[in-house]
Amino acid sequence: MTDVLRVEGLSTRFFTEQGQVNAVEDVSFTIESGEVFGVVGESGSGKSVTALSIVDLVENPGKVTDGEIWYRHPDLAERAREDYAEEVVDGEYVDLLQLPERERRALRGPDFGMIFQDPMSSLNPSVTVGEQIAEAVEVQRRAEANPRATRSRTQGYGLGSLFADALLPTKNYVSEASRARAIELLDLVGIPDPEERYEEHPHQFSGGMLQRAMVAMALAGEPDVLIADEPTTALDVTIQAQILDLLKELQEERGMSVMLITHNLGVIARMADRVGVMYAGEIAERGTLADVFEEYTHPYTAGLLGSIPDLDDPAPRLNPIEGNVPSLLDEEMGSGCYFADRCPKAMEECLEKPPEFACESGSDEHAAKCYLADHEYDEARALPDDYFTGDSDE
Repeated sequence: MTDVLRVEGLSTRFFTEQGQVNAVEDVSFTIESGEVFGVVGESGSGKSVTALSIVDLVENPGKVTDGEIWYRHPDLAERAREDYAEEVVDGEYVDLLQLPERERRALRGPDFGMIFQDPMSSLNPSVTVGEQIAEAVEVQRRAEANPRATRSRTQGYGLGSLFADALLPTKNYVSEASRARAIELLDLVGIPDPEERYEEHPHQFSGGMLQRAMVAMALAGEPDVLIADEPTTALDVTIQAQILDLLKELQEERGMSVMLITHNLGVIARMADRVGVMYAGEIAERGTLADVFEEYTHPYTAGLLGSIPDLDDPAPRLNPIEGNVPSLLDEEMGSGCYFADRCPKAMEECLEKPPEFACESGSDEHAAKCYLADHEYDEARALPDDYFTGDSDE
């Protein structure tokens, strides 16, 4: 299969009063055409910031400081060869980080769609749900009418249009065609009575219906890549299953590539083709679904799997991962493996930062940033239990 997206050495920092926060550090992965790539990890591991970095939505004081994001777009690549430096293009791929802001902004909608974590805070409470979806459709309609111009919400909408809207009640930004398309999208995502629901505000929708509305908005531009950031958070298991079934059905029908972000390994097992396990801003382990669930190497991956209850045998106690996610402040991050202080198999080697090793087990894509992928655990070289607590008598 062809890669639609190649992320190479991506690093994102937040420059705060407390210091530099290394939210994403040297992250690399690919997303193939028509696949679901799952990103899993604890809260604070850098999953959402990675997604926001891809779609250029990292807010101040955050900044992408390093890396490349190659997106397959033959038409844009051909145009970029004429308008920008040669290093921006690699065959049919364009490095998004080297494009001007207006070009990156133009890709949101027709190329990249995003479902955000909390639909209630992502929607305007004073505007009907249908109107907000129709606005997203209208933006894309106007952009397609003039693709060489800066694509923004105000495309073709200047002061004259603003005054017309203010003075003429029948003059609206959203066209009838966009309104009709919004109703179609509401129906597509399984919202009953879409014409009536179009006129309702977010507070009149249940959590599951709001999430469906967010899916409809993300599909307004018919994107090639859909980024779903915790799409089932705060939903009960029945509604979760419905949303996941909807995403899978839409992904297969439209041939979209999906980047699915979650902390729920059950969601990953149900949806993903390949997986990246994130910890402390890094991808600790990556591979196919079978690699991560059956041939895992990194102790962090083992810990995540060990904390899942066994429905066939609920009697055994869960084995939670001891400790907490480390601080991502640059001055507080150690020079070795970031998981070492929580790892039951930490060795002397782990005091130095591990590179990514190819794993012997599993597929050719299976890799982990762990010395256990390179050699076996040696108890003689194990770090004492109190090494990181400072309680040692030595």
